[in-house]
Amino acid sequence: MSIYVTFKGQVQKICISSGTILQELISTHYPNKNIIACAIDGIMADINTEINENQKIELYDFDSKEGQHVYWHSSAHILGNALVNLYQCKLVNGPALDEGFYYDIDIERPIREEDFADIEKEMQRIINKNIDFRKKMIKKDDLLKMYKDNDYKVHFINNIPDNLISVYYNDEFYDMCQGPHIQSTGLVKAFKILKSSSCYFLNSADNQILQRIYGISFPNKTLLKEYEEKVQKAKEMDHRKIGKELNLYFFHEYSPGSCFWLPDGVVIYNRLMEFLRKEYIKRGFKEVITPNIFHIDLWKESGHYQNYKENIYGISGEDFALKPMNCPGHCIIFKSVERSYKELPLRYADFGVLHRNECSGSLTGLTRVRRFQQDDAHIFTSKSSIKEEIENAIGFLKTVYSIFNFKYELFLSTRPTKFLGTIEEWDVAEKSLKDAIIDSGHTYTLNEGDGAFYGPKIDIILHDILNRKIQCATIQLDFQLPQRFDLKFKNELGMYETPVIIHRAILGSFERFIAILIESYGKHLPFWLHPRQVGLVTIDCKHENYMYTVEKSMLNVVLDLGIRKYTDPKDTLNKKIRKATLDGCKIICILGDKEMEKNEVNVRIGNKTRTYKIEELLEKIKVSIETKKEFIFN
Repeated sequence: MSIYVTFKGQVQKICISSGTILQELISTHYPNKNIIACAIDGIMADINTEINENQKIELYDFDSKEGQHVYWHSSAHILGNALVNLYQCKLVNGPALDEGFYYDIDIERPIREEDFADIEKEMQRIINKNIDFRKKMIKKDDLLKMYKDNDYKVHFINNIPDNLISVYYNDEFYDMCQGPHIQSTGLVKAFKILKSSSCYFLNSADNQILQRIYGISFPNKTLLKEYEEKVQKAKEMDHRKIGKELNLYFFHEYSPGSCFWLPDGVVIYNRLMEFLRKEYIKRGFKEVITPNIFHIDLWKESGHYQNYKENIYGISGEDFALKPMNCPGHCIIFKSVERSYKELPLRYADFGVLHRNECSGSLTGLTRVRRFQQDDAHIFTSKSSIKEEIENAIGFLKTVYSIFNFKYELFLSTRPTKFLGTIEEWDVAEKSLKDAIIDSGHTYTLNEGDGAFYGPKIDIILHDILNRKIQCATIQLDFQLPQRFDLKFKNELGMYETPVIIHRAILGSFERFIAILIESYGKHLPFWLHPRQVGLVTIDCKHENYMYTVEKSMLNVVLDLGIRKYTDPKDTLNKKIRKATLDGCKIICILGDKEMEKNEVNVRIGNKTRTYKIEELLEKIKVSIETKKEFIFN
């Protein structure tokens, strides 16, 4: 009998005998390829699975997303095994992450950094034994007995509808898990415990506080070393470190996860917002302002309460709640008057403050906060205009990301098993998204069946300077909310029709996007965005009056130009220049006798200098800001 095997895009037809185990096929036909994971007919499976005729097999090594996921999931099991051996703790959950893994545990004492060496030593012992990952199907009732002392596992078991549940085990450890896993623990060649933190069970403050231990692993030590170098570079560019050095913002224990923006940070925030406001005017968006507090019935009507309750801040006995998103408010606006097809597409933009009750252990600088604003927009349109609006959204995205030199990729998520609407509606919507992506000059990766139940979507994954993949932007079709709110408009025939909503964000939250900017540019943010665009440095005290003249001229041309002055008579010229450089000033203007006599400015960028007439310099600054281009010498 024969099967089809795909590895790294190459398809091969292979003849096998009945009862062949996949591992045997790999050993024979793909030796030295370091295969660690596989899928059979599109479903991830263990490598020791028996294969049958006409099946389609996909093989993965560590270079693939699928291979990494299985590898890190297996590493999480090794971590769980070690933690139970060392601390007799209760295991909760141990998944793979986009990079690495973690295990949540219930333990009487916190895990500290000084414990990491013991954990790594025990993990290494388990790895050295090269224990196979073995799978067994156990009846639900029997599994409940096995976990009778672990309320967390009991909770998960009771939420599984199947009577037979998979468990992976060895001679000293077992854990309920869907799998799959790598063949044995010995395939983990390099690993490291990264950090520990606290979190709530099921992300609810009403539940038990757990310990979360994070780790990373690789199939060789070279990859671990490269990862550590990348982490070190990330630490040097960490937005929390640079944000403090530039005095942009801070957090306080009295309001966890809510940022205090300082004047220079507000400059960046507002310039991003003003940039988008101007783009909105060009692109036909209408800015609206909606309330921060709504009665809880709104969130029940929208469906968010049922699916998002843990993240909603309730107030006043939970009759009211702080809004976690803007879309229901925009639906209220749409429904406030009778709508005609002549008004569509109707594009609402909202910079309103949002609150989400994130787990305290997950709060991380600006990247994970509880209070934030985002460039949120909702487009109410007819089905016939979906493609055009998606094309416009992708074009908007391209314009914005190109200004920051960010690379990105598009992922199209299609109809899931459970969905709202008809198959025909989904087919039309998905085709509109595909055509819009292609016609806009982009390619995409298909995430089949990964769409939300209320509509297909395009996820935009941004690549930062460290090649980390971050989702900021999203374009999401929504058939559900218009139906939940009974939204209607009169079409050309005078008949009522239900619109489609397109949820659209480009930057995502301003907080997260600013963190990405800082970690990509460091102190050298783009000139138009920087709060410290110009540093004015006097050579001597007698040049201060001229400096004020230059400053006034600059502010007359660009009212909100970010200017810093360096005039301390105790400082040498070199020290003043150094201070301006450390403060991140994009251009440094040196003012002395020669400049004062000729009404000029000596401009310094890095180690290069050039003299400009004041008028010439101001025009160049103005053009740089308006075009969003860097100030450079011609």
